[in-house]
Amino acid sequence: MGRHRSDPLGIARLALVGLVVVLLLAVIVVGARALLSTFGSEEPAAGASSTPSAQSSAEPSAESSPPRVPTVRVVCQADLCPVFVRVPGGDVLIDRDLARGEQASYFQPELDVVLDDASTVEVFENGTARSPGPAGERQAFSVKRSADQQATDQ
Repeated sequence: MGRHRSDPLGIARLALVGLVVVLLLAVIVVGARALLSTFGSEEPAAGASSTPSAQSSAEPSAESSPPRVPTVRVVCQADLCPVFVRVPGGDVLIDRDLARGEQASYFQPELDVVLDDASTVEVFENGTARSPGPAGERQAFSVKRSADQQATDQ
């Protein structure tokens, strides 16, 4: 009879294949979550403070104090409204197309706003409506939080 010996790489191969399968599943799950968050709902994630949403997560809850007036509120009036809002020299808060009826509100002290077609959106600066621009005209402007709003924030 011949000598019987077990293959020393048998268990190692199974462990390696199992590890590869687990890593592949992890990559698929992470990729799917990232893709769904791109196309998914506009609800801000817990703890996220500058995610684009229907209302900025910096807005206080209704029971804590009277509602604050946002520095900028943009409401889309057309099928698609390209909107770009950022903190000057800092974070981009939104850079995407809003759908009809969708709105975005931001409470930062100073903001830069760029509208590809100023006639497709309704813009409120510190609660006051901004006059719409001519159809097809691109507008870029800055908004600072009004002094009376800054006093109520503190």
